[in-house]
Amino acid sequence: MKDHEVKALLQETLEDYQLTKKERNELRDLLDNVRGDEQRRALYRSMAFDAAREALAKADAGQRFQVLDWLEGTVKTLHPAENLPAGGKREGAKSYFSPDDNCVGKITEMFGTARASVDVCVFTITDNRIVDAMERAHRRNVQVRVISDDDKAMDAGSDIDRLERMGIPVRVDRSEHHMHHKFAIFDKSKLLTGSYNWTRSASLHNEENFLITTDRDLLKDFTRMFDKLWRDFS
Repeated sequence: MKDHEVKALLQETLEDYQLTKKERNELRDLLDNVRGDEQRRALYRSMAFDAAREALAKADAGQRFQVLDWLEGTVKTLHPAENLPAGGKREGAKSYFSPDDNCVGKITEMFGTARASVDVCVFTITDNRIVDAMERAHRRNVQVRVISDDDKAMDAGSDIDRLERMGIPVRVDRSEHHMHHKFAIFDKSKLLTGSYNWTRSASLHNEENFLITTDRDLLKDFTRMFDKLWRDFS
C-alpha cells in the first residue's frame, strides 16, 4: 500500500470518530507488510497525528474527545505490544533538576512537539515562557486543558486568567485545601511530573526536579487522576 493510500485509510477510519475492530485489523494487516521497518511505522503514526489535528480544528467540544480517543486507539495499533520491552512498558525515562538543567526549556519543547493534546495539572503557573508555549500549542489546535489551585490562581503574576482569555479550558479547586499536583500529560503518551512548579523561581533559584516517562502504567494512573479532578472541579 502506498503512502497516500495509508493516509486515505486513516482519514476514512476517522470519519465517524471510531476505530472499529475491522479497521484495527486493516491497520494490523498494513503493519505486517512493513514488519521491521520502524521508519515506515513512524511515518504512519505521524500521519495519524496529522489527521487528528485536522479533525480537531473542525470538531465541536464533544467531538474533540472522540478524536483523541480515536488517536489513542490508532497509535496503540500502529505501535503494538510486540515492539515494546518485556512487561508492556516503553523504554525511556529521563530526570531533570533545577536550577542546573534547562527545565523550562524542556517543558516549552514538550509543548512545541505536542500533536493533539496536553493535560496540565500544576499548582501554580507564572512563567510566561511556558504560557507562551501553551498559547502556541493552543493556536496549532492542540487540545490543552489546565487544572490549577484556586488560591494560587489569585496570586500576583498568575497566568490562569490569561490562559482562560486565550480560550484554553481551565478548572480550579474550590476547597479550603490545595490542589498541589505538578504534572502534565502530552499526547496521552508522555508524562512529566515532579516537584517543579511552573514559575521563574523554580527555573532560576529553587532546588526542584521532574521526570519525563512513557511508562504505560503511570500514564494510566495519572490520566485517571486528571480525569477525576476535571470532573470534580466542574
